[in-house]
Amino acid sequence: MKVLYFHQHFSTPKGSVGIRSYQLARRLISEGHSVTMVCGSYGGGETGLTTEFQNGRRRGSIDGIDVIEFDLSYSNAHGFLRRTLTFLRFSLRSTWVALKEPCDLVFATTTPLTAGIPGIAARWLRRKPFVFEVRDLWPELPRAMNVIKNPLVYRLLALLEWASYKSATRLVGLSPGIVEGIRKLDISSASIRMIPNGCDIDIFSSPAEGWRPPGIQADDFLAVFAGTHGIANGLDAVLDAAKVLKDRNALHIKILLIGDGKLKPALLERARSEQLTNVVFHDPISKSSLARLLKSTDLGLQVLANIPAFYYGTSPNKFFDYIAAGVPVLNNYPGWLAQMIQQHDCGYVVPPEQPRAFAEALITAAEDASLTGKGLNARGLANDFERNLMASQFVEWLEGAYEEDF
Repeated sequence: MKVLYFHQHFSTPKGSVGIRSYQLARRLISEGHSVTMVCGSYGGGETGLTTEFQNGRRRGSIDGIDVIEFDLSYSNAHGFLRRTLTFLRFSLRSTWVALKEPCDLVFATTTPLTAGIPGIAARWLRRKPFVFEVRDLWPELPRAMNVIKNPLVYRLLALLEWASYKSATRLVGLSPGIVEGIRKLDISSASIRMIPNGCDIDIFSSPAEGWRPPGIQADDFLAVFAGTHGIANGLDAVLDAAKVLKDRNALHIKILLIGDGKLKPALLERARSEQLTNVVFHDPISKSSLARLLKSTDLGLQVLANIPAFYYGTSPNKFFDYIAAGVPVLNNYPGWLAQMIQQHDCGYVVPPEQPRAFAEALITAAEDASLTGKGLNARGLANDFERNLMASQFVEWLEGAYEEDF
């Protein structure tokens, strides 16, 4: 089976972003299929291609994956209009590939929602089976975040969402809330499968030596957030907690924020103006560097803005990276991840928008004699989401879609 795979934000493990598509593509290849990955140039991502762009694109083989990369740079720090134009340009150029490139099945993954457009084209104009992976519920989530305010834009995106789901032979949702959101559009449950993000246990259990960045001592209690610094992440909650820790003179607890994003300059300025010396900022790092850092980390921070749509509608890479490394997790919003943390006793759950509770949880963790046990529980939970297990389900689902369509 020749799979044409569309993911605008594709990256190999050398990048500092999620590698789900890389791992799933590699698994397809190991099962005897071929994969052509169509992507853009994502800030923090690393496609592996180094040749010059010709007519706005370049192509090459990376670890057995045939990669087509468009010269369309994207960063979470870009403004809304610039990001929207990049999304549209990628979808239009991808549609041309979807109509011309030899393939047996088309797979597309969000975000953005416009990633589904080439799949729709291939489905109806070439009669190819189309599998659509939904990582976030669009346009519901951006509207809940107050990012989409124009009613016409919302209606157009809702129409695209409906068309993408209805055109797909099968769908993949990354969380319970996403699966339920797909069902609400009158999509049969039999055509939807939940395949969450996976745990790269092989990467995070490597014997490499741990490290800590400057500003964090060996005897400090270290809590790490690794991810985008954007509106959705609600990292002001972390700085609120850091201020409480400072006021309580609990400065042996250090918070490390790794990543980039639109709000990072404002967060840096706030930490400087409030003299939050217990917060350290760091540039994005590769998966392998993160794995080594987590060996010296006491607690992983799973933080999001208090938006109910997030409670069951996200499947964050960072959570699965933390537990793959055997690091307990502090989560600051309710939902399916909070329930897993409590059920498996692998961390701490605090209510949203309560900085004192957040800070008290950090203090408790720093003094908790059972923290090592929570880390072992986290590593045990990771086995349920082991990447090979998730990838096996993925390959089976795509093969079924291909067989079902013919």
